[in-house]
Amino acid sequence: MTLSSDAQSILRETFGLPAFRGAQAEIVVHLAEGGDALVLMPTGGGKSLCYQIPSLLRAGTGIVVSPLIALMEDQVAALTQLGVRAAVLNSTLSAAAARATEDALIRGELDLLYVAPERLTTPRCLDVLERAEIALFAIDEAHCVAQWGHDFRPEYLQLSILHERFPGVPRIALTATADPDTRAEIARRLGLAEARVFVSSFDRPNITYTIVEKLEPRQQLLRFIRREHQNEAGIVYCLSRKKVEETAAWLAAEGIAALPYHAGLDASLRSLHQSRFQREEGIVIVATIAFGMGIDKPDVRFVAHLDLPKSIEGYYQETGRAGRDGAPANAWMAYGLADVVQMRRLIDQSDAQDDFKRIASAKLDALLGLCETAQCRRVRLLQYFGEASSACGNCDNCLAPPETWDATEAAQKALSAIYRTGQRFGAVHLTEVLRGRDSERVRRFGHDALSVFGVGRDTDELVWRGVFRQLVALGLAHVDHEAHGALKLTEASRAVLKGYERVAMRRQVEAPLGRKARTGTTRAFGLDGAGEILLSHLKAWRLEEARLQSVPAYVILNDNTLAQLARERPQRRDELLGISGIGAKKLERYGAALLEILCRAPGKAR
Repeated sequence: MTLSSDAQSILRETFGLPAFRGAQAEIVVHLAEGGDALVLMPTGGGKSLCYQIPSLLRAGTGIVVSPLIALMEDQVAALTQLGVRAAVLNSTLSAAAARATEDALIRGELDLLYVAPERLTTPRCLDVLERAEIALFAIDEAHCVAQWGHDFRPEYLQLSILHERFPGVPRIALTATADPDTRAEIARRLGLAEARVFVSSFDRPNITYTIVEKLEPRQQLLRFIRREHQNEAGIVYCLSRKKVEETAAWLAAEGIAALPYHAGLDASLRSLHQSRFQREEGIVIVATIAFGMGIDKPDVRFVAHLDLPKSIEGYYQETGRAGRDGAPANAWMAYGLADVVQMRRLIDQSDAQDDFKRIASAKLDALLGLCETAQCRRVRLLQYFGEASSACGNCDNCLAPPETWDATEAAQKALSAIYRTGQRFGAVHLTEVLRGRDSERVRRFGHDALSVFGVGRDTDELVWRGVFRQLVALGLAHVDHEAHGALKLTEASRAVLKGYERVAMRRQVEAPLGRKARTGTTRAFGLDGAGEILLSHLKAWRLEEARLQSVPAYVILNDNTLAQLARERPQRRDELLGISGIGAKKLERYGAALLEILCRAPGKAR
């Protein structure tokens, strides 16, 4: 047999999958033949198979560098279900358990070993690796090596030692998020300059992107969850620990099964909440960005942001945790000018070098452009990663196209108000001046006597809020956090004030309602009434099986596999092998139980 046919055989018999997707087959063969690779593939695109199958094809053990203990444990649990000899080596193991794992590695009894980067680079671990036969090194979440990236991990910088100590062992670095500059930094820092680069599409067509103006964020979030994701798993990101705890408590009081997660919580409580999210259905985690990287839960149906992320990379990485199973999912965000003020403050007050601050500001500007665009969100998002695309029909701007309007006159009034008030005030005060509000604060500063006082009476307060926000996004004004969020003019504003340039802005449009039929899980899988009932029985069986084995439910069989079973209703063991996700080991382990459920289900079998 050829290497390619061997890989196909493992894919079918071990992993229960009918065919490789995209560049997977090419990557697998390249690595199995001893080549180095840098792989950029979206979350849910099947990165793990790109090193798992070559590890089974090559002699020795595949060493996987992974930054999170939870991710290692979940992947090892899933591989064990498939009959693959996998183990972890991290700080949770006792000294005796760690020695036993090291001995198994040296004896060649493991197919894959997952190791934390800080453990791998210790002299002891490197010595053990030199005494073992190594099939390959896989560096997962490779963007962590980028010092100016959104998720830098200092311990990743030491991984260049692998190239020096094991020059004959192929290496593969994988990430879902990297712009061209970050790709170059990964290759340079990991010594992969000669590696073959595989770049898959960054598109996640099953995700619906929605960005709304932040008005009453908690109420907006609650309406979104109740309308589209009642009793479904999701992640809500907040910037501060305090906001995480307050939001989780508020959602719980409103009947949502919400749990907080941030680095300040007791380790045992964090572990409990993560475990519940992984193993139970319908849990919503409210978290800082301390939660999520490497989370392998495929049925997260939504990711929501109550605060602006730091960059498009961060936004893409975080939203990519939704819909890993390929079924419809939502990425929802509420943002306002206060978010911009807060992010500017964090950048300017950091101890980072000026170069870092400049790059961070540019990344924030790119994100603001995504938030304020009147065009397809997906086109703008993919464009950032260097990928051309056409309108997707599955983001808020495509589903409910916003109007654009000639905002030149409004922009001139707003910019004049900024100038006439001394460039010392924020959007709320400036709006009061423009609308001619007779407030104590306006009178105290004498702004009721200015020529701009009341010139915007005929324009709604919410419209003015959008004007000031978009002036910042367009680079016509900037936020000075040292002056408590005061807006100031930029060099670009001069041309608008003098009438040399016109300004177009978007009108705010509410996200379209009634999309539950698009995102509801059972409808998304194309099931009829009997199929939905059967799916619920299969999920109940899976949940009980997962509890007995103390593993996440999706490790047993994922939602796509259960839905295919419910849709096609196979009646014989050989028919089960035609279901995606059921290989030889899972057929042996679960075939009888599945057939019992399927054969007694009412309705027409295929």
